[in-house]
Amino acid sequence: MNRTNYTNCLPGVPAVESPFFDELFDKAHPYYGVAVALRDNGFAVIDFPEPDLEAMIDRMKASLGPSYPWSDWNKGKHADMRIMDAWRQDEDVRRIATNSQVRDIVSYLYGRQAFPFQTLNFPVGTQQHFHSDAVHFSSFPERFMCGVWLAMEDIGPDQGPLLYYPGSHKWPIYTRQHIGERYIPERGRHQSVFEPLWERLVDVHGVAPVRFYPKKGQALIWAANLLHGGDRHNSLDLTRWSQVTHYYFDDCVYYTPLASNEPEGELFRRDPVDISTLIDRASSYLGKGIDIGHQTEHNAPVRGFDPQRYLAMNPDVAAAGIDPWEHYDKYGRAENRSW
Repeated sequence: MNRTNYTNCLPGVPAVESPFFDELFDKAHPYYGVAVALRDNGFAVIDFPEPDLEAMIDRMKASLGPSYPWSDWNKGKHADMRIMDAWRQDEDVRRIATNSQVRDIVSYLYGRQAFPFQTLNFPVGTQQHFHSDAVHFSSFPERFMCGVWLAMEDIGPDQGPLLYYPGSHKWPIYTRQHIGERYIPERGRHQSVFEPLWERLVDVHGVAPVRFYPKKGQALIWAANLLHGGDRHNSLDLTRWSQVTHYYFDDCVYYTPLASNEPEGELFRRDPVDISTLIDRASSYLGKGIDIGHQTEHNAPVRGFDPQRYLAMNPDVAAAGIDPWEHYDKYGRAENRSW
């Protein structure tokens, strides 16, 4: 087929997940194999294309390391061992998030221009229940979100490696309406309401988890609806340094399903910051900017919210100088931040 004259009749579906994959992707393209892996499995592995990566990782460890609650971690206590949006204060984090070649790769895969909107930096494993990012970060049209996870050291089975369920990205995206739940702000918006469903889906599909044991400098690209999580971190003496960058794509409505009642017209809409340009990206539909849904009920602090306590429990927020309620309302709830 002459791709020059080909018209994509499903522009609202990511190219890599389109039934017309063979018409959209040229086998001669250098990243065709990445596209096939993402299509078939929901994830693909690449070598992160940054010549200065070793030095950047060393600087990031030195810069971010003191911000983590290591004393709690070393005692085996629950500790939130992550820093969200460290790109705001660390230029190396931002350089990784805005790497032009990675943006070109994910733009090629999805058929729309990608932009990074969030970073997460971890020194150890998350031990997070497997989940679909589509409940946290979604869009209209759906599935126009992906993640890139960079290993900042060699990672083995005792370091809380990533685990994922191949092919689960092809399943339907389920929101609160499908599980018979209405979002009530006072109850919060934790993914635990979906965990029984995800466990049953894994059972009924008979899918076994795969664990990712990367070498330093390898990166995993995954689709929005891929079930993935963090395995048990068996040795507290071992680290698992990594960075996650989440990407949205042009000309979409960006929102959080966990905090939305879609059938009632209530969307918790996002206005993500393009980390590359530092400009807010407003929602749009077919090239036209729109103001859809409302966030009125989410704009007032929840009962008992203590801004000073929130900053004390989330030192990265305090260090960034962000208003505590604004941060919790926009990011912290979706990330299950302590408050």
